[in-house]
Amino acid sequence: MTKWHGFGRCKTRLSKDIGKSNSAKIQSVITKHTISVAKSLQKTKLIDISIAISGLGEKNCRRWSKQLGIKRFNLQGKGCLGEKMKRQIIVNKKFCKQNKIKNIIFIGTDLPDLCHQDLLNTQRKLQYNDLILGPSNDGGYWLIGLSEKIISSHLYLPFINIKWGTENVLQKTIDNFASMKLRYEFLDKKIDVDTIFDIENRK
Repeated sequence: MTKWHGFGRCKTRLSKDIGKSNSAKIQSVITKHTISVAKSLQKTKLIDISIAISGLGEKNCRRWSKQLGIKRFNLQGKGCLGEKMKRQIIVNKKFCKQNKIKNIIFIGTDLPDLCHQDLLNTQRKLQYNDLILGPSNDGGYWLIGLSEKIISSHLYLPFINIKWGTENVLQKTIDNFASMKLRYEFLDKKIDVDTIFDIENRK
């Protein structure tokens, strides 16, 4: 899940401190880093990549996706983050079925500390769990891994009754699983880069 790094169209909170040009550059660098990590595993055929883009029309999304070296892309579309993620699951279901892909992992592009081991750990944990979450410093999550069980039978669960962008997104997601006999596990907490304080706290 990523946003086009256009001037004044991304990292709005960060741009207030370091300027629109610098924040756009940071968005571009982190996006490329995220994709590089994912592509390193795609080369070994451990994952398939689909990039979900906001901030561009379909023609420009196709051009940018090609520049990034990614064959499959989709527009994020309208709605909150939860609606956008559900939409990506639905539009990718056919591809997953044809290629016998059981799990779907969402990662954002605000994470300069992402490494290939994070994705390998997620894959490993999904063998024994229904949901994997990577907690972030702002109360949300930097990764969510969904098992075949959730995708096929409980698709609404991770995304309902959540005020996206607030400090209790992770807890609300966990609460949604309280009444169900579904297993979940966490990855290490990481810092999403959204503000100047996030950059300073990484030092």
